[in-house]
Amino acid sequence: MLDAMTTADCLTIADMREAHERIKPHINRTPVLRSEYLDDLTGAQLFFKCENFQEAGAFKVRGACNAVFGLYDEAAERGVCTHSSGNHALSLSYAAGRRGIPCNVVMPRTAPQAKKDAVRRYGGIITECEPSTTSREVVFAEVQARTGGEFVHPYNDPRVIAGQATCSAELLEQTDGLDAVVAPIGGGGMISGTCLTLSNLAPEVQIYASEPEQADDAYRSFKAGHIIADDAPITIADGLKVPLKENTWHFVSNFVRDIHTASEDEIIAAMKITWKYLRIVMEPSCAVPLATILKHPEVFKGQRVGVIITGGNVDLDKLPWTQG
Repeated sequence: MLDAMTTADCLTIADMREAHERIKPHINRTPVLRSEYLDDLTGAQLFFKCENFQEAGAFKVRGACNAVFGLYDEAAERGVCTHSSGNHALSLSYAAGRRGIPCNVVMPRTAPQAKKDAVRRYGGIITECEPSTTSREVVFAEVQARTGGEFVHPYNDPRVIAGQATCSAELLEQTDGLDAVVAPIGGGGMISGTCLTLSNLAPEVQIYASEPEQADDAYRSFKAGHIIADDAPITIADGLKVPLKENTWHFVSNFVRDIHTASEDEIIAAMKITWKYLRIVMEPSCAVPLATILKHPEVFKGQRVGVIITGGNVDLDKLPWTQG
């Protein structure tokens, strides 16, 4: 059984398969949507894996459930804790609630209210911090010391990566062959899970990551060949503000073909066009892949491309194209 001390290079496809069996009772096998209009617009065949249809509204429920339900009973009794801008916090709260154990989360005070509400709805206890990586880590250390909970890192945790890897395994089963998969990148949990699965089950599939221009530390890290960490970038894509860590850097540096970036306006436009033609509301963070495909159609033209929509926990009263 995996633990938090396992390193990324020790993860195997067997860990993904074990995770999938463990979490099946607690997650949805999310649908894959198509749009003829978006295919025509991009010149590619796009297959949207809709993790916004998870009960907790985001892919992060996969990794959270794998970590929570993989705990031995003695550790589980002390509960779990984490720091997160939102989706991991609410997903860990959801998983902990299903197991009946406590969950403490540290969230930036600027996190979307919809995500804070979801954490509390699932039984999580929130401690707020300032919107920077430094602040969240300092406040988290205090919370963990006080509660004694098992730390489940939002992405730099092999249990989480193995859980996230189940998403692209489903995507492969739901599509008749892909040439590429595109996913957002912040800390790199989803992209790492994607790399774990595809490098083992479909190594011919190219893996691309997408990132906001205003929080492009993964892009700069990829080009420099080492981790570059920004502390508090400002972007509408609130789920993509955190830096890579050693476990996710292992996958990014070894298996990602390229990282593309999109401007704030391009992200909002992609979010709006998805609402118009797929009839779903996604978070700004989740619109970044489509924004980069629209920006670089020459990369994907004529290909079958999987696009991972990572979540849908958005404040409907503050949709970005409605704000003056």
